[in-house]
Amino acid sequence: MSNSKQFDVAVIGGGIIGTSTAMALSETLNCSVVLLESEDRLAAHQTGNNSGVIHSGLYYTPGSLKARNCTEGREALYRFCEAHGIAHERCGKIVVATHQDELERLDRLAKRGAANGLTGLRKIGPDEIRALEPHIAGIAGLHIPETGIVDFPGVTAAYARVFEAAGGEIRLSARVHGFARETGGLVLETTQGRVRTRYLINCSGLQCDRIARMCGVDPQIRIVPFRGEYYELTPERRGLVRNLVYPVPDPRFPFLGVHFTRMVTGGVEAGPNAVLAFKREGYTRFSASLKDMGSYLSYSGFWKMAFKYGGTGFGESWRSLSKRAFVKALRRLLPDLSVSDVHRGGAGVRAQALTTAGSFLDDFHIIEADQMIHVLNAPSPAATASISIGRSIQQIARKNFSLSIK
Repeated sequence: MSNSKQFDVAVIGGGIIGTSTAMALSETLNCSVVLLESEDRLAAHQTGNNSGVIHSGLYYTPGSLKARNCTEGREALYRFCEAHGIAHERCGKIVVATHQDELERLDRLAKRGAANGLTGLRKIGPDEIRALEPHIAGIAGLHIPETGIVDFPGVTAAYARVFEAAGGEIRLSARVHGFARETGGLVLETTQGRVRTRYLINCSGLQCDRIARMCGVDPQIRIVPFRGEYYELTPERRGLVRNLVYPVPDPRFPFLGVHFTRMVTGGVEAGPNAVLAFKREGYTRFSASLKDMGSYLSYSGFWKMAFKYGGTGFGESWRSLSKRAFVKALRRLLPDLSVSDVHRGGAGVRAQALTTAGSFLDDFHIIEADQMIHVLNAPSPAATASISIGRSIQQIARKNFSLSIK
């Protein structure tokens, strides 16, 4: 592959955020853009292994990057899917309280959702819960009609088509393993050859902190991988759940709890749990990498987090090992569920940014450096917000890079 061409921008990472960013750059700015993906396909990791939910914006602190980008990105995503014929459905979901001590948290969620612009949100009682989801048990709930389901790999593929139609270039199997500066730009060493570029945008997800350090930037966080494991309802029992059913989340933990998700491709997922993964791309319990384990075991923030959440982590790990324990957790919402009604499904790995203080970084986190932008925390609802995030990164690039508007 020729090394003579210099691109204006190289985007590292072919997940939904990297691809949406490349699309936004190519559509708006006069620049040559190359998208570098380490795998042989796009959306190979977080994007291709999530449950396909278009999030409403219910959970996020008003005014935060998550809240703003989710609200804007949700509606932009619905419009994009309509325009490009991507399978999706605005089906709605309910958040269900099963105990009295959850009612106050449910009320706070309702206020937060209203602050984030959810006009369709309404509180419902047990009878309305049963009307929407006949097999779900709860004492109160929230109905959120803005929530939907979608094929996120299909969305990513459509972003890529728009990007390429605008003149962008995609290089697959191009893992970045070296970085240097030269007069007039940057040099990236990849498994597909050397890439010269004036500017770099790091959207590499599970590897984002390592790419930042390779580029001489201290990210001040460490990526810790958490595996989310799902079960699926057997075909004859899928009628137990009509759409999406979530518990009231525990605000002390960054995950939403086990829930039920009807998928746009068919079937109903149940889960996920959230267990520490032994490999950044470790989708099974037996996947392990000494390098990846050493990365967090040598990090002081990890041990502070482990001390804080040890009890919760033990419970999640037990559910990973015990199908009966997993089903018991699911039966809080769906009492009719039995062990024989589910079978193991897929799994995803979440790139969770952890601070030196042992705190999970909650909001999206994007930092700017000389000739570079690094996306260092983009967990859920990043896929929902991907169009908005891509546009935001494009605006940062306009401000910091010498690029003109089309």
